[in-house]
Amino acid sequence: MSTMRTTQRKGDIATSRAIATFTSMGYDVSIPLTESAAYDLVVDNGTRLARVQCKFANDRRRQVDLRRIHSNSNGYVVKRTSIDSYDWLYVLDGSDQEYLIRECLAERRSVTLCDLHKLGAVAESG
Repeated sequence: MSTMRTTQRKGDIATSRAIATFTSMGYDVSIPLTESAAYDLVVDNGTRLARVQCKFANDRRRQVDLRRIHSNSNGYVVKRTSIDSYDWLYVLDGSDQEYLIRECLAERRSVTLCDLHKLGAVAESG
């Protein structure tokens, strides 16, 4: 399997896990019909709709690449996150930990996850 295909598969796994997690939390989850959106899901937590970008982090240092990479007829296209392109960042890591950052990390190349970002800690703190 190619590197690009493996990366896409990991992204699919993260998105699928996010759907299951948010659904088990009692939230309604919607999936955009197009692939052009800068977010993967829309989550309704009962008080607001949140656009969610889903990522998979395989890095032991908890480093998450925030760029969006896809291929087209000219090769690979790399885009940084635009301001206000999503509301929440959901990350599934290689050890099956889930993280949620409730803000858009625009114009950044990466973020380092910490324990405060773990989904249980986020749910408890608000």
